[in-house]
Amino acid sequence: MNILVTGGAGYIGSHICRALLASGYAVHALDNLSSGHAEVAVGTLHTVDLGDVVGLRNIFAEYHIDAVVHCAGLINVADSMQHPEVYRTVNIEYTKSLLEEMARANVRDFVFSSSCAVYGTPQHLPVDEATPFHPESVYAETKVAAEEIIRNSAEMYGMRYAILRYFNACGAAANGSAGEWHDPETHLIPNVIRAAMSQQPVMIFGNDYPTSDGTCVRDYVHVEDLADAHVKALQYIDSHVEPLILNLGSGHGYSNAEIVAAVETELKTKIVVQYGPRRVGDPACIEASNEKARMLLGWQPRHDLASIIRTAVEWEIKNKIASLRSQ
Repeated sequence: MNILVTGGAGYIGSHICRALLASGYAVHALDNLSSGHAEVAVGTLHTVDLGDVVGLRNIFAEYHIDAVVHCAGLINVADSMQHPEVYRTVNIEYTKSLLEEMARANVRDFVFSSSCAVYGTPQHLPVDEATPFHPESVYAETKVAAEEIIRNSAEMYGMRYAILRYFNACGAAANGSAGEWHDPETHLIPNVIRAAMSQQPVMIFGNDYPTSDGTCVRDYVHVEDLADAHVKALQYIDSHVEPLILNLGSGHGYSNAEIVAAVETELKTKIVVQYGPRRVGDPACIEASNEKARMLLGWQPRHDLASIIRTAVEWEIKNKIASLRSQ
């Protein structure tokens, strides 16, 4: 089968491509490289913008695509509040045009990268798939809107689909071939690691939350576990008529302070923490219920926190050495 992965040169997309290749699929990675990196892409890379309808149409026609995994999009929450129309265009309108081109090419299977951000501040824990939507950013609003477009398109065109709501993706490929590579980097784990490696302070936002140590608690799931779930979801919808909507999280939360401590243990160093004010919209605690994914897909996260930190550290060390060699 030929699988098109949009955002296939990005952090999560490139790991999904690797998992698909390992499972015997032919992989076509679509990425405009605005934030993705050709160096981590595998399979056949098509440097095409998601908004390029002609480019999409040509790929569907030439390569006889059988299914699409849609990871491309804009993901920075703060940036979405500054540039809402850009986010609505890329995350909503481009998703709609992609689905239209799929229908035109008679491609019926679709897996979508959604987010736990659709739930906002949860009223109960753990968060399951029946939790009401309460988006608290433009980014989250675009994910809610895209999910609705997918449901409508499925009814209109007879598509089979999976919507996968990620919690905090983290870690790197065990063989060091891919990891987090954002500019700027906004995620906690790589920023804590970089602070430790450079002997600089790391900023933690808020230390007065109603948690055990006063810092936010988040559910971290290794990117390779996420990639594995996408392969299983694709296989599921290939043999089932009903749609698949799942949370993908570890089912366990770790506080910001616990992340710092885990990095200190891995790197055997002390990290200086500076505390800033809480960020607007940051809930105290988010933890996923992943029971539905376990039941329907037989999916189970294989990486614990120590493995997440270890692979992320190895990736950061590799990138630092490569950067020094290129100077």
